[in-house]
Order: sequence, then C-alpha cells, then structure tokens
Amino acid sequence: MTKQHAHDFKSKVVVLTGAGGVLVSEFAKQYAQAGAKVALLDLNEEAAQGYADEINNAGGTARAYKCNVLEKPSIEAAKEAVVKDLGEVDILVNGAGGNNARATTDNEFHETEGLEDMKTFFDLDQDGISFVFNLNFLGTLLPTQVFAKDMVGRKGANILNISSMNGFTPLTKIPAYSGAKAAISNFTEWLAVHFSHVGIRVNAIAPGFLVSNQNRALLFNEDGTPTARANKILNNTPMGRFGEAEELIGGLLFLTDEHAASFVNGVVLPIDGGFNAYSGV
Repeated sequence: MTKQHAHDFKSKVVVLTGAGGVLVSEFAKQYAQAGAKVALLDLNEEAAQGYADEINNAGGTARAYKCNVLEKPSIEAAKEAVVKDLGEVDILVNGAGGNNARATTDNEFHETEGLEDMKTFFDLDQDGISFVFNLNFLGTLLPTQVFAKDMVGRKGANILNISSMNGFTPLTKIPAYSGAKAAISNFTEWLAVHFSHVGIRVNAIAPGFLVSNQNRALLFNEDGTPTARANKILNNTPMGRFGEAEELIGGLLFLTDEHAASFVNGVVLPIDGGFNAYSGV
C-alpha cells in the first residue's frame, strides 16, 4: 500500500465494481487504509478475493463478491451479501469497464487506398460494439440502480464513476469505448441533478494515460522504447509523462469525502497531466 491520505472513511462501507483489476483494487486498498470496510465486486471472484486477502492481511476489512455488472440479479445478490456482511453501503465506485478488440479499428484514418487486410470502421463487429458500450455504460447504470436505492436520504452517501479522456475528446480507433465514456460523463451529470434532492452526490474522475498490463504492448516496443502511439500521447501531455495509479487517489478520496467535497456535485475531474487542456499548439 502507498502512503495514507488525510481522509477519514471510518465506519463507511465502500462498494467497488471491477475490483479484480489492478487499478480499482488499488482504490479499494486506499479506502481500507483510510478506515473503510470495502466490498470488492468482480466477475472474476478469484482475482477480487486475492486483493481482499491482501487488504485483510494488512489490517483492513475487505470482502470479495462475484458480480456481473450487466446482470441485475447478480448485482442484487452481491448487494444483499454486502449489506449482510459489512452493513449499509455509503459509497459506490463504478469501476467496471474496458475496451475490446472487436470494437477497435486498425486504422486511425480511413483512406481510399492501402487498407487491405485491415479492420476498418466498416468491419467493426456489432456484438463487440454492444459489449463495450454495455460494459461501460450499462455496467455503471445497473449497479447504480441497485445500490443507490438504499442510499436515498443516507447522510454522506455518494457515487463515483470512472470516465476518461475519451469522454472529452475521442481517441482514434476506439469509437465504442469513446462513446461509452462520453455517456458516462453525461450520465454522471444527469445523476447528480436527479439525486440532488435526496442527498446523494455523484461525481467522476477522468484519468489520463496510465501504463497498465492491458495497454503496455500498445505503448511500448519489446525493447522498452515508446511506440508511435505512446509518443503521440506524450507529445500531447504537457507534463510529458504517463500518470501513475497512485496519482488518481487524491481525486478519488476527495470527491467521495463527505466533508471535503460536500458541495461538489456533477463534476468530471480530469487527472491527466494537462492533456485535456492542451490544444497541441
């Protein structure tokens, strides 16, 4: 675990979806370190359990639950178990999401020639597009339906969604993922307004570019040098580097802290080294 932050989540129950992944599991560790009881939900229960064990071995309180964020009965079963094991839920972090190769083009720009043997926009798989959009958007909406029901009127209750730089300006090659993250940003604002009379705040973070196991091969060659795509990212990030997972934690904890961010509602916070602010000129 990295250093502890000055946020107090003692007595809070935090549910995180997608917590079998490296990034959201780090969020769970930070909440546990700040005193929260954390529920790690993931379709891969074994992965979530491994991180829960790590948290418990470090003195925190964590439980892992199998959950498919695209199936409401699965989410409802997880919620019932969480409430029984840890208590009523105070904070929901909708961390489940991701992209899929079936919804990704090989070419950045469509040309009149030279696209033989390439997967173009016209070749994108409908099921792949649906999967990516649903995983990100429905995978946020459905858990919110299930968990927010009991947050109504609960002091300090709030929700954090995960948007992306794609939510501001779409990246090339990934139209479904970009569209879904734009939908997440819009949905965050919609929810913030919708729940504003019943005390539930809703915000989001929009991470910039971090190196992960999922994108490492896209960003670095086998010899460790940046790929052409990585160089484009670095050239358009004023701070000139990729972000680190722990650099998301300050925004995460701030936005979900009922005291520090009590009047912050409907915000999509870029954590991106200046990428979103830079015109390229």
